[in-house]
Amino acid sequence: MQRRTLGSMIREFRAGVGALLRGFAMWRSHPRLLALGLIPAILAFAVLLAVLVPFGFALGPITAWMTPFAEAWADGWRDALRIALGAVLFVAAAVLSGLTFSALALTIGDPFYQRIWRGTERALGGEEPRGDIGFWATIGEGLRLIVLGALIALLTLLLGLIPVVGGPLAAITGVVLSGRVLARELTARAFDARGVTAEERARLLRGGRARVLGFGIATQLCFLAPFGAVVTMPAAVAGSTMLARSLLSHGPTVPRTPTDPRTPTDPRSPRAEEPTEPSHA
Repeated sequence: MQRRTLGSMIREFRAGVGALLRGFAMWRSHPRLLALGLIPAILAFAVLLAVLVPFGFALGPITAWMTPFAEAWADGWRDALRIALGAVLFVAAAVLSGLTFSALALTIGDPFYQRIWRGTERALGGEEPRGDIGFWATIGEGLRLIVLGALIALLTLLLGLIPVVGGPLAAITGVVLSGRVLARELTARAFDARGVTAEERARLLRGGRARVLGFGIATQLCFLAPFGAVVTMPAAVAGSTMLARSLLSHGPTVPRTPTDPRTPTDPRSPRAEEPTEPSHA
């Protein structure tokens, strides 16, 4: 029973990763649609880069200021402590920057990402949800994302101070928690447009926890790659739409990559459980 549960969790996790990969596949099938998301992503990335680059150069003085007690230590031990502390600070900053980037990009580029989301809904087929997210709601969600990012970064920093295991533990915890928050934020548009309540959304996310984590962790890791956030953000918006629909349909896997707008894969469609294979004609 335990093995089957573990196997099911692994399959769900892979399905979440697959949702992001199908979002990336839309760069091939709908390049103009996803290219709209590059503009706000580049702007948000430029803002963060202007902050992170000076922070990286200042890590040496910052770690020296934080560890005055190590001045009397032997050079090797003092340098090892400050390098480890610098690595922990960098991981915490990376976690915070990933969620801050998402908040900035989604707020700045809301009209662009609305078009990507609606284009993905049309490509997946079925009845297109008509709901919308207001401007102030978008601002509120962005601020919430930044606050959560700061809390996760603080937790990551504290975990990183644990001797020996602190570094790896902080990195893993930061990626997992930020990925979870990121997945929740990116799926909000598809849920809100369908009138899904906060309680129902929480239930859906809990029910597909492994799938949500797979999508969020994969997205967060892509954000950490050089310039990866810029290319990943439009694909993540498309992939999160597929993820939300799969959670609503309670299916074991996410919808196939959309290639034909007529394919009825809406979870409310009677044929949603039998997705049509993409045409290669």
